[in-house]
Amino acid sequence: PTSDDTPEVLNRALSNLSSRWKNWWVRGILTLAMITFFFIIIYLGPMVLMMIVMCVQIKCFHEIITIGYNVYHSYDLPWFRTLSWYFLLCVNYFFYGETVTDYFFTLVQREEPLRILSKYHRFISFALYLTGFCMFVLSLVKKHYRLQFYMFGWTHVTLLIVVTQSHLIIHNLFEGMIWFIVPISCVICNDIMAYMFGFFFGRTPLIKLSPKKTWEGFIGGFFATVLFGLLLSYVMSGYRCFTCPVEFNNDTNSFTVDCEPSELFQLQEYNIPLVLQSVVGWKTVRMYPFQIHSIALSTFASLIGPFGGFFASGFKRAFKIKDFANTIPGHGGIMDRFDCQYLMATFVNVYIASFIRGPNPSKLIQQFLTLRPDQQLHIFNTLKAHLVDKGML
Repeated sequence: PTSDDTPEVLNRALSNLSSRWKNWWVRGILTLAMITFFFIIIYLGPMVLMMIVMCVQIKCFHEIITIGYNVYHSYDLPWFRTLSWYFLLCVNYFFYGETVTDYFFTLVQREEPLRILSKYHRFISFALYLTGFCMFVLSLVKKHYRLQFYMFGWTHVTLLIVVTQSHLIIHNLFEGMIWFIVPISCVICNDIMAYMFGFFFGRTPLIKLSPKKTWEGFIGGFFATVLFGLLLSYVMSGYRCFTCPVEFNNDTNSFTVDCEPSELFQLQEYNIPLVLQSVVGWKTVRMYPFQIHSIALSTFASLIGPFGGFFASGFKRAFKIKDFANTIPGHGGIMDRFDCQYLMATFVNVYIASFIRGPNPSKLIQQFLTLRPDQQLHIFNTLKAHLVDKGML
């Protein structure tokens, strides 16, 4: 059964409107509130953003696991929720440990406890998971074996979808806040504009899984999102706090976001195709190279990103529920707002690895300095011989 979770103050203010327009205003007001909160946490910096991502991940995990528990709680399966949260802890320990070691190697090597944890990180992670695995086997109850293995799979698929993707979001964030903000903003923009175009102009149904989605909203959202991505990336590319990766500064013992901007964030002059020159009246245009990449990001957010929402709609229909939860009035649960974001996070991470990220000399030097003197000497002699053969020395 569904209930009206709209705040009472909004119910009174919008009592004279039809249900269609009431829902429009409720969604609009809450959307503005969420966007305002998004700006606030961006202002607080990357480390706060990382904590927010982790909180969102935990809430999404809770909403999906609760659906499984509510469907099968009558079978009195022992330890189901306990083991689910234990596996969440194990997976987060593994992923966050890998991230800290990869991005903040100097900090890890400087602190003795962190250095030990880093050295045996994977063994500790495996031992923790193995403990949970044994606990699951011990919890098996006669007559419920199949159901318990079903719920075991439910937990692991949820971990794969939620935790892995949130880990990729944090990786994108550490590459530079622009790689976090622009993709997320494109998904938000597409969601809003598709809704607006669909609300006012929508006539043709898009997909049966989401009857309210229309082709007019889908196409209108695409063009609006590409334009939005170009403008947002132009504004953000001029600020180092958005374009520089997050690094640990040994001198100040703090995390910093300051660097010399790469070519990706320096204005370049591009020739406009001859076909378009007669239309726009320009022969060249000055823009940031990142803006070209933003077209790929916004296109994915508009054309492929919505399929994350369609997937979530199919999931909810399978269990005959309207929303994952009622956390946000007019919007459903946290998972209802982030169903497209997780798919987007994977694409951005793959895109950076495929087209953007190159070898990082500073990380190589950091690892080189942790080797034994004889190993360092061996690498030095090998490198020297190679450069002599190349004629560079």
